[in-house]
Amino acid sequence: MGAFIVMPFLSSNYIPVKIRLLFAMLLSALVAPILPPVPAVDAISIGAALLAVEQLLVGFMLALFLLIMISVMTKMGAMMSMQMGLAMAIMNDPANGNSNPILGQWFLLYGTLLFLALDGHLVAIGVIVDSFYLWPIGMGIFELPLMGLVERVGWLFAAAFMLALPAIVAMLMVNLTFGVLSKSAPSLNVFALGFPMSMLMGLLCVFFSFSGLASRYSDICLDALSSMHQFIGG
Repeated sequence: MGAFIVMPFLSSNYIPVKIRLLFAMLLSALVAPILPPVPAVDAISIGAALLAVEQLLVGFMLALFLLIMISVMTKMGAMMSMQMGLAMAIMNDPANGNSNPILGQWFLLYGTLLFLALDGHLVAIGVIVDSFYLWPIGMGIFELPLMGLVERVGWLFAAAFMLALPAIVAMLMVNLTFGVLSKSAPSLNVFALGFPMSMLMGLLCVFFSFSGLASRYSDICLDALSSMHQFIGG
């Protein structure tokens, strides 16, 4: 349940809480017979509550790798929107309770569908099951490489910037061209011409960016899943 709270797609408010709870119970019932022995504790004691909190936190931190991975697409869309002049075009998301640029929502949907098409959710669930072998119950959370999880935040911005870099450079050249044009022909209304042209060129950049985005994002998904597995000692 700790993983399902933040895991992409499964954490969406469009999926009822009862469905997520039943799925967690079904998964637990399926893997319980093959798991290592659980420490003998009283089910209604403080020790059992601490073990439950520990497992919730471990699942939460494992799913954070996937949340950061899917946020790369949102950050990429935000960077491209800033260059296109669509920074003020915000679309409210009633499911997640936040507001993101339209391109951010678009790329987020694309990244989620691509992650599901690659069976990334099955690999993630497999890593969560393996965590009971690699990091047995009762090992605690302070021995985990927590700094590696913190460093993934910097990786988020670096990966988003590398994906959006071609479009950013192309839009920078367009803005420089209109700057030179406004300097050489002051009487020309550059704002009336530059804004629609910048948006048109930005849409073309978005269109061409999809040509190689799938392969690059597949590498990002593989890196995120590998880091998720290495986090628990895999």
